[in-house]
Amino acid sequence: MTIEIGLTDQLINTQFAPLAALCALYQQNHALEPLAEVRIPMRERDFSSAGKLIQVLLSILTGCETLSEVNFRLKPETGLAAVWDWKRFADQSSLSRTLDALTLKNIDELRSSTTLIRQAHSRVKHHDWRSYLWMDYDLSGLPCSPRAEESQKGYFSGKKTLRGGNWHGSVRLTTAKRSGQTCFRATNTPYSVFNQLYWPRKLL
Repeated sequence: MTIEIGLTDQLINTQFAPLAALCALYQQNHALEPLAEVRIPMRERDFSSAGKLIQVLLSILTGCETLSEVNFRLKPETGLAAVWDWKRFADQSSLSRTLDALTLKNIDELRSSTTLIRQAHSRVKHHDWRSYLWMDYDLSGLPCSPRAEESQKGYFSGKKTLRGGNWHGSVRLTTAKRSGQTCFRATNTPYSVFNQLYWPRKLL
């Protein structure tokens, strides 16, 4: 499949253009094919069981917090549906019935399918373990603009994180964290603490 990006005479094709390109990549690499192994015991009309599971995934990727938002956020997206060779998306009730029809066996099949998808595309699984694996797990809060989408007033316990605090170049020595081979001194060593406590400052 060739992904083409260009201008159109229409007012809009889809408001999820990056997701459309991602979906085309999924199809090109057959990334979601393991979902076809989930055989849900219900009659298929316009969409297969795998197709409706994919639409549930797309509802998450388009920002739907619940399936009730599918009807006004995802269903009008005929341009995005065309990427999957669908004329339209299924409505919320159809997707809900599909999830309700999942049996315990289907859940095991779904778990196996998602495991195959994750293992096939996991960078950790294919990592060369002769070198370091870098992981960023800094969960410190960062300030955002009051005009940011869904921004809310919050509270940070302790000291606030400085802007750009996650970048090594702007991190102060007292707040830097150890990371792999390179590290910054986060606290004073016992020897330096001893010097500060027991030696007069004027003699240092």
